[in-house]
Amino acid sequence: MSSAFSSPSLNNHPGLDEWVSVGEDGRIAIHTGKVDIGQRISTALAIIAAEELDVDMSRIDVIRTVTGEAPDEGVTSGSNSMMESGSAVRLASATARRHLLARAADHLEVDVDALDINDGLIQSRDTNRSVTYEELQGGKPFDIDVDPDVDTKPPGDHSLVGRHIAPLGLSEIVAGKYTYLQDMKMPGMLHARVVRPPHYHARLRGMDDAVAQRLRDNGIRIVRDGSYLAVAGADEYAVTRAAERLFAACDWDMADGIAQADLYDAITGNKRISLPVENDGVPQDKPVPPLEDEPEGAVHTLSARFDKPYHAHGSIGPSAGAALWEKDGLQVWSHSQGIYFLRSAIAEAFALDEDKVRIEHVPGAGCYGHNGADDAGFDAALIARALPGTPILLKWTREEEHSWAPYATAMSLKLQASLDADGKVMAWSHESYGDTFMMRPRSGPNMAGAARLLSSRFLENPPPKFVAGPTIARHVGLHRNLDPLYTFPNKRLVKNLVRDLPLRTSALRTLGAFANVFALESFMDELAETAGIDPFTFRLNHLEDPRGREVLETLARQVDLTADDGRGRGIGFAQYKNLKAYAAVYVELEINDAAEIVLHRALLVGDAGEIVDRDGLTAQFDGGFLQAASWAIHEQVTWDRDGITSRDWEGYPILGFDNVPEIDTVLIERPGVAFLGAGEAVSGPTGAAIGNAIYNATGLRLRRMPFTPDAIRAAALEV
Repeated sequence: MSSAFSSPSLNNHPGLDEWVSVGEDGRIAIHTGKVDIGQRISTALAIIAAEELDVDMSRIDVIRTVTGEAPDEGVTSGSNSMMESGSAVRLASATARRHLLARAADHLEVDVDALDINDGLIQSRDTNRSVTYEELQGGKPFDIDVDPDVDTKPPGDHSLVGRHIAPLGLSEIVAGKYTYLQDMKMPGMLHARVVRPPHYHARLRGMDDAVAQRLRDNGIRIVRDGSYLAVAGADEYAVTRAAERLFAACDWDMADGIAQADLYDAITGNKRISLPVENDGVPQDKPVPPLEDEPEGAVHTLSARFDKPYHAHGSIGPSAGAALWEKDGLQVWSHSQGIYFLRSAIAEAFALDEDKVRIEHVPGAGCYGHNGADDAGFDAALIARALPGTPILLKWTREEEHSWAPYATAMSLKLQASLDADGKVMAWSHESYGDTFMMRPRSGPNMAGAARLLSSRFLENPPPKFVAGPTIARHVGLHRNLDPLYTFPNKRLVKNLVRDLPLRTSALRTLGAFANVFALESFMDELAETAGIDPFTFRLNHLEDPRGREVLETLARQVDLTADDGRGRGIGFAQYKNLKAYAAVYVELEINDAAEIVLHRALLVGDAGEIVDRDGLTAQFDGGFLQAASWAIHEQVTWDRDGITSRDWEGYPILGFDNVPEIDTVLIERPGVAFLGAGEAVSGPTGAAIGNAIYNATGLRLRRMPFTPDAIRAAALEV
């Protein structure tokens, strides 16, 4: 069949040898610029390649991503992996199969149509002669480009795609044999720790030289560059203790500390850059139109404000990095999602040519956004530069991960809508306020990449401060999913990039979509109630997208929002970025006597195009729900002028096993249809479904997360 799949990655890497190679032993290597952070992309790529090449999956090796060796596919983010790398690998594998068949036909002196393939053995039905992939191609380059129009295997012929398949590496993980970055060992390696200041604005004035000398006498290496301070040694426990002792021996200039003004007043009151968002989610460089009065014919006009706090990544394993500085360059091992971007930033920071920096992705703490991985890799590189020829393994502590990794910005959302007599939206306004989500390290003018690496700001000669401007692209950052999929007339959409907010921010799963969809879908329930229309029908009355309608209707057939058993029920819906996977979420919960939310059931319906790794896709939906439920119910970063106070799991609680509901995930089958990225589709609808279920259970409309017992009790007192 003609391929329904395309990949932008092929524009930059058209060569077949960049994606697929056949070894002399018959093993097939698949190369990708996307990294596996627990989302099972490696398994999905192996399934795709094995399917198109007609080989057993056990013969596929998905090669670990290394700069200069793997195709540069940017960052593993935005739910782009299947749409980019998955599509590229499918087309590359199909091209390789066609090429191998043509070569086999010449070799066997038969027509291509007379050939069959079974696990890499090509056999002629006419002569019974055969030849293997490795005999034809083993150890040799293809020297051709991927054909973007190549015929791929029809869905009816699939034997692997869409089946239940165990993920790659599962047996090693279960047996405790899987090696993570934190487990690395190299001859002569030193362990290292950074001695962090109390907060962002503190600087090192000096330290007790006697304490420092005693540490050196005990084999501890001390690295200092301005206010950047680190220790290294052969024994990891001794290094950890040394970092604690050295911190206590330091004299810190605390400056003015972290700003403590009311966060949500600052979000809507600080200086900001405001841009209208038009054309399906693209900011425009022009004045923002004023918010107009109620339109003629309107029966109801509602307005509401929703707030979301800062969120931490909350990676269960703190970040780590390893590095080795030698005469011929710098080697870094990192669990960063964007090793090419990190390479550019580190090269910029050290004034090196990029080809002198090699970064290899090694699995570590999954991050689903820009956590501490890039910074930990840079920390290891800084220490390795000071101790050339010595391998360095650096691990962040739990306090570092909670206190120094970038956060998802706090946001405020202001919505207003008017309804006509038929309950249809006549006018819609949605303004989003918050800091940037776009601070991943990448090179740029005025050392922009180096400036975005945490420790660079504490060096004796730091790069100029980088201040992010508004991103003028479709559904990016703050304005992701700001433009609704619903058909509304007279839309007024505004992105407000707010300056001088207190905490360091960057990308976290969904970027602005979590808050935007939470606000949008909560407001849709408020409008539906005002119009006297049930929540499903109200949404469908404004939704023209046929696949979106099917997802919502599938959910509606399986739930009853009117059941009266003391539990609250709520729904949420969105298509991530109005481009990727569709998700509709139903939540069933109760509020107990302690004002705690008890989750009982969740039903998730999704459409992510053709399903390759069924269990992996289900896990993406289930995991996205649980993380978003944790954000909604528990999570918020706290601080005072002296630093972050949510520095551990008590100060920053997350959803526990005791509150995991029964989860059913229904995936709509789309064989032969293009992949839609699924990793972030469920998050926004989950937050809204929980908020709507709380209202259904209690009559309390909670518009500020997290929905803690204190927040629920405070809302009850205001009624």
